[in-house]
Amino acid sequence: MSLNPGTATLAVDDNPRRYEHLSTIRLEDPDAVARAAKARRRHPGLKHGRQNFIVAADHPARGALSVGNDPVAMADRRQLLDRLQIALANPAVDGILASPDIMDDLLLLGALEGKLVFGSMNRGGLAGLVNEFDDRFTGHTAAALEALGADGGKMLTRICLGDPDTVALLEATARAIDSLAERKLIAMVEPFLSVRENGRVRNDLSTDAVIKSIAIAEGLGSTSAYTWMKLPVVAGMERVMAATTMPTVLLGGDPAGTQDEVFATWGAALALPGVQGLTVGRTLLYPQDGDVAGAVAAAASLLHHTTEEVTE
Repeated sequence: MSLNPGTATLAVDDNPRRYEHLSTIRLEDPDAVARAAKARRRHPGLKHGRQNFIVAADHPARGALSVGNDPVAMADRRQLLDRLQIALANPAVDGILASPDIMDDLLLLGALEGKLVFGSMNRGGLAGLVNEFDDRFTGHTAAALEALGADGGKMLTRICLGDPDTVALLEATARAIDSLAERKLIAMVEPFLSVRENGRVRNDLSTDAVIKSIAIAEGLGSTSAYTWMKLPVVAGMERVMAATTMPTVLLGGDPAGTQDEVFATWGAALALPGVQGLTVGRTLLYPQDGDVAGAVAAAASLLHHTTEEVTE
């Protein structure tokens, strides 16, 4: 597989039947997903001093298919799987964050050997939904993640002080954190202070708003022992990271600016105490120049590793 530079379409291996075998397996042998999960070689383990690189692929399950100016960039599942396999083939990529459908495809493809695995738990707050802040837990459960041999689950936690659905979301998030902690699984919490403007949800990315969202999110659940933060890179990241002692991964989102500018901000944030790595999806899977492998390699070069490599 390769990409045609300057476009967002795959130029090689565009056979529409290239993933037909996944449909056949799902039809004739659906238990193959569970067998693949059980047989999968696990990641060697998290270590202080080794930042982790996780690729995110749970956007489509929330109806969020756009990248940049293309409203349906992530709609073609075959192209998405091509791009994910290119990214996961880089040994510097530690793992995946995905919704159940994509996770199952990657398990069947054998693409998650030795990788960290995080499931996406709440995708009910569909992009543009009239009650988008009522972000129901419609994806992975803690029990399902345990059965898959996953390392944890991620939950989007948008806090809107003017929307009554927020309190139900916070309660559901706290329950999910507890359910994961009971199984010694990581709860990757992605908090935002958000507002609805002109019918659309906007996350407040001011420094003070991000800090306030952290204060609320890190207090959810009866224990924070297994809680991580997943935070945007914003102005004043020194103040942001001073707001928490929890391991933190940086999210990529759909940023403005050139790739070099974006990577420069990530690099500065990765140097801060408490930052455990990157969890990035669209920015690397659909780069402006079309070079997925190059974008992934460039992002991997930003990570800090101060401990020795773990060898098998």
